[in-house]
Formats: sequence, C-alpha cells, structure tokens
Amino acid sequence: MDYLSIIKQPIAKDLDDFIALFSQSLTHDDGMLGSALNHIRQRGGKRMRPILTLLMAKNYGKISDVTQNSAVGLELLHTASLVHDDVVDESSERRGQASVNASYNNKVAVLVGDYILSTALLHVSFTGHQRIIEYLAELGRTLAAGEILQLSNIQNQEISEDVYYQVIQQKTAALFEACAAIGAMSGGATEEEMQEAKQFGQYLGIMFQIRDDIFDYFDSKEIGKPTGNDMTEGKLTLPVIYALNNTDFEAMHTLAKKVKSGTINADEIAVLVEFTKQNGGIEYAEQKMSEFSALCMEYINHHVKDKAIRDSLTAYVDYVVQRNY
Repeated sequence: MDYLSIIKQPIAKDLDDFIALFSQSLTHDDGMLGSALNHIRQRGGKRMRPILTLLMAKNYGKISDVTQNSAVGLELLHTASLVHDDVVDESSERRGQASVNASYNNKVAVLVGDYILSTALLHVSFTGHQRIIEYLAELGRTLAAGEILQLSNIQNQEISEDVYYQVIQQKTAALFEACAAIGAMSGGATEEEMQEAKQFGQYLGIMFQIRDDIFDYFDSKEIGKPTGNDMTEGKLTLPVIYALNNTDFEAMHTLAKKVKSGTINADEIAVLVEFTKQNGGIEYAEQKMSEFSALCMEYINHHVKDKAIRDSLTAYVDYVVQRNY
C-alpha cells in the first residue's frame, strides 16, 4: 500500500507550499554557509512532522500562514538538533549522506546548527501567536534536556524500561507532540482539543522511536547505519532492555554493562543483538507499538470527522508502525 500518497492527499498543495518556504529558509548567499545549508536541504526526507502539523491544523479548522510558519519553525528546530546531535555523537553520516561535521568540521557544524536554530525562532515569531512561540521555545529546552538525560543514562548501570521512555518522551515524542499540538492551535483548536492532539502526537512519537530502535537489530542499506549502532553509542533500547530484564543470562548483563561503559566490540554487539532476537525483544517492542497504535486510532475515531483527514491519519499511524526505514 502506498501510505505516503494517502497521507499527503488532503494537504498536497499545502505541503508543496511548506516545502517551498522551508527551502527558502535554508538558503543563504554566503559561500560556506550557503553550501552547508544546501547540503542539508538536499537530504529531503518524507516531512512526516510538518505533514502532521498541517493535518492537525486542517482537522481543527484551516491551514494558514500561522500554520506554515509554525511548521517551518518546528522542522528547522528539528534540523538544528540533528546537526548538533551529529557533532555530539561524532556521526559521519545522516540519512545516507555525509553529516555536516564530516563534510566540513565540528566548528562549522555547530555554527550552522546555531544559524538554523535562530532561523526557526524567526519563523515562529512570524506567527504572532504568543502561545506557539512559547511552545517552540520550550520544545528546544526539552530536546536539549532529553539529550543530556540520554548521555547521563549511559553512565547509569540500571537497565530500566521506565528510563527508556523518559528519554524518548523528551526527544522524539516531544517533537511529534509539538507538531500535533501547535498544528491544532494554529487551526483554532480549544485548549481541551489541543491537549488531546498533543497526546496523540506523543503516542505517534513513541511508536516512531520504537520502530527506529527495532531497525538497529537488522541489516538495511536504506537505514544508513550499521546493525548495533545504538549499542556502539552506549545506548540500550527497548528490545534488548526487555530481553535482559526477562532472562537470567549473566553473560548478557555483562555485555550490557560494556555497552554503557563504551568498551564493547563489534563481535560482542553481534552476540547481544542475536540474544535480543532469540529472547523476544523484537516481538515485545512490536507489541508495544500495537498498543500505542490502538491509542492513536481511538483518538482518530473520536476526534477526526472529515473522511479524507481520517483516512490520512490512519495511514500515518500504519506507516509509522510498518515502515521499513
């Protein structure tokens, strides 16, 4: 099934308008800055977060300049965070192409990220909507706090599902929450409706991250990172957390500690990945996605009246769960 076509159908022209405005925001005449921004712009992507913002605005009213500038501000904030994350993680690749820090250097990447962040604030100021401006500013704080929590969790020897959810709620889920909530606000939603949209966005974001984490246990050229990359970076994600907490293999717990200490090697990661697959980790993560998917469908069935938008959001949920990269 072509989920993306169904998802985009109610907002096709509005999405084109967003892409044009977003591309304009990442354009600069200066040589190095312009080159770096063009490098980022070429990544493209599926625009799942701005699509969510546009759909939620249309669900509660209409897509306006406030919606578009909000969507651009959110996507720019997300883009800036990725540029900075690549520096922090010392990543050489992003979405199958060289990262900014790999193409230039860390200094350029940090400054380009700062420029994009400032551009995000500029676009959200164009909305003239105080609540949306405050929300985006607070989101920036939340994303940074989530990154720090993730770094501190690497040093934490406890292997906890609760901490896993705390991290992703302050990172991936927070961004989806904001896209849904700000989209709803820009469309004229009431406070109660905005909170319901926000919760829907959180469920989507959690599912999105769980699916991303499952990818780490399989080989795929589309994903653009090697199997076990999260473990290489000191991260234990939901599948392996479940497997570790529901078995008594001391040797695997020893390997998990080596993940957190940054001393694990590729062969040991392969053992831990296989252990996770053999002990229900993937199935458990998929079960959790199904539970959050059911919560998303409950929201759609109760709060989305227009058939085209309902079909679009249903396809969105299905895509998040079933996507293969």
